[in-house]
Amino acid sequence: MSTFNDSTSPVTSDLCQLVYLSHITSTGLSNASTLNDIAEVAIERNTIENITGILCYGNGYFLQCVEGSEAALTNLKNRLILDDRHKDLKILDFSAITERRFSGWSLRSITLERWMTNEPRLKSFMPFKPDSWDSNEHKEFLDILKDYYDEQLESGDIDTQPIKYSTLGLTLGKVVGQHQAFLLIQAILGGLIILALIWLML
Repeated sequence: MSTFNDSTSPVTSDLCQLVYLSHITSTGLSNASTLNDIAEVAIERNTIENITGILCYGNGYFLQCVEGSEAALTNLKNRLILDDRHKDLKILDFSAITERRFSGWSLRSITLERWMTNEPRLKSFMPFKPDSWDSNEHKEFLDILKDYYDEQLESGDIDTQPIKYSTLGLTLGKVVGQHQAFLLIQAILGGLIILALIWLML
């Protein structure tokens, strides 16, 4: 079920910004190439439609900020609603802007579980749960990403292809990393139970 925040500013300019969040679905999570597929298709289409922006993924959430004409972003929004790789799409902002934040990126994807740990200002946003933020926090978050973009602009590392991520691998890696001691104990107990059953059957 998708929801829309109609409290955003009315669109009065042809240059607009669309910010939304959503949850990854089991379909998206089960496909190891979901993040790469989204990025590759979006880069190609966004280049044609003159859409720029950034896509963030972390903790099962997508947060995306895209910039372009009102018509192009409306068409994008309609495609997103039909995309079965995510659900619970919520529009945080759809409003006119005077200039682009991410003019050099047809789409840049960032996987936050890895990247956020190296950015001190983003520590307060962990664990990444953008649906619990107040109305100003997503703006603060995007301001930090804008600073990151500016640093990339200065270094000349703009619109590079994203690292090949596996959503399932990232999720499993995170779970195992956080609970590896628990899993080890469970494995040992499971082995002892199997040995006990074999001993009883002999």
